[in-house]
Amino acid sequence: MKYPSTYDVERVFLRSFVAREIADPLASFDGATPCEQVVAVMTEDEIPVAAIRLRGRPVGYILRDELRDGLCGVYAHPFENALVLPDSIPLVELIHALQETSWAFIRILGEVAGIITRQDLQDPPVRMWLFGLVTTLEMHFHKLIQAHYPDQGWEHYLSPKRVEAARVLLEERRRRGQSPSLLDCLQLSDKGQIIARDAELRREAGFASRNRADEIMKRLEALRNNLAHSQDIIDSDWEVIVLIAARVEEVLKFWKE
Repeated sequence: MKYPSTYDVERVFLRSFVAREIADPLASFDGATPCEQVVAVMTEDEIPVAAIRLRGRPVGYILRDELRDGLCGVYAHPFENALVLPDSIPLVELIHALQETSWAFIRILGEVAGIITRQDLQDPPVRMWLFGLVTTLEMHFHKLIQAHYPDQGWEHYLSPKRVEAARVLLEERRRRGQSPSLLDCLQLSDKGQIIARDAELRREAGFASRNRADEIMKRLEALRNNLAHSQDIIDSDWEVIVLIAARVEEVLKFWKE
């Protein structure tokens, strides 16, 4: 298995993808606009949060569900009470920031002009970024197993059926002129099972217990399947997305070894 350069991996996952790539423009209303009009627009456009303008500039925000009678500016909150992030914040840091809230404002050219919700992470560019990150983690697990078992001593952690499936794939790939190892022919779930059942590998991979390793490996596989088949990844996979984002820098260290 060929590994990419340290520079390329770090650039793609830590620096190149930033908040401005997926931020939506923040809708705004003059503070003297009646709530009835504002609610009608926000409901029709499915906008839960909007900015309040004073002399043409955003000075706070309103929540659709809080609006009642009177002027919308009465219900304004200062931006200081919300999460406001620079448009240059990398995606991995954005995911960390969205752990405690479902949305964040984005500051562009000194003004709060954008918004990002967790649902924006469903966009195709983010899904491709996440798929690449899951693949990077799988390569990390591959390298750990390869270093620990240079002579393929890992077979006993898998069922005979899974080992046979890998051997069948190995023969097929060799028939096509490729030169893989048996380890190259394992599925992510197979590598996860090996990691989970070997105490030293679990420790090197950062798992506190076999049960935790099994749980995370299953969630990683579910996330990859949902990404590949255009399924929802926020309601079902948010916890594992946060987890792998938190470990990006740690995992990327292995490219330098």
